[in-house]
Amino acid sequence: MAVMGSEILITPDELAELTARDERVRILDVRWRLDRPDGRPEYLEGHIPGAVYVDLESELSGHGAASDGRHPLPDTPALERAARRWGLDDGDTVVVYDDLKSLSAARAWWLLTDAGVQDVRILDGALRGWVASSHALERGDVVPAPGSITLTAGRLPQLSIDAAAVLARDGVLIDVRAPERYRGEVEPVDPRAGHVPGARNLFAGDAVDESGRLLPPDALRARFEAVGARPDQPVGVYCGSGVTASHAFVALTVAGFAPRLFAGSWSAWSNTARPVAIGSDRFGGEDAKSLS
Repeated sequence: MAVMGSEILITPDELAELTARDERVRILDVRWRLDRPDGRPEYLEGHIPGAVYVDLESELSGHGAASDGRHPLPDTPALERAARRWGLDDGDTVVVYDDLKSLSAARAWWLLTDAGVQDVRILDGALRGWVASSHALERGDVVPAPGSITLTAGRLPQLSIDAAAVLARDGVLIDVRAPERYRGEVEPVDPRAGHVPGARNLFAGDAVDESGRLLPPDALRARFEAVGARPDQPVGVYCGSGVTASHAFVALTVAGFAPRLFAGSWSAWSNTARPVAIGSDRFGGEDAKSLS
């Protein structure tokens, strides 16, 4: 399934106009943070009118062995049940947003696009952009009538842990965590510090501007090319547990690349006996040391 970068984002004004003329627009609120995973309290205090709350931990993630990572992809039947709870039907336009510069909303975009939903958009600028554009919020819960959508996964390219290791050696694998986590100076969550040997670091948070909107395609392309990525070569992406990597997947797509997602990400890698690299790679100014 080819995804065009121009088909991914929607502005607050465009969303307001779309909802006014199309009753088949479904809006999903995907508020989540690593330090505050339950975003429902904030959702209840104020959300885009009609938006349904989506729980990233239970509905956009599976549960398996530690070697699967902290947020493995959910299986398709579970995702389909959740999507029906959100009121989704086949043919709906779906818009996802969060209050985290779209870093968590992108996980919903990736899963639904991979599962065959034809029109999934990310609200550019997130909730902050909606409010800054003088659009109203509503309080309380939204419980839609159950939907009947059917999902079939497998439309977006992924990397297994073995394929990620090969791509880091022979192609370009980008680690989008904070630089200090990539270098192995700190590791607040996962069992081992460092990065996949050969992976290159490019912090996901720098792909958006001060207002939380994704950078223009040319600026994104320059960022990725600076760490060796080329549109005609394989490029993969990972983060801590696969959530933020979905946003990097979006940024790469908008920039004209054809990325692959290592969904297990560092949380999966660090729970195996695979080698770990400490320090910076040649793009960061020094050689990395691999530690078994």
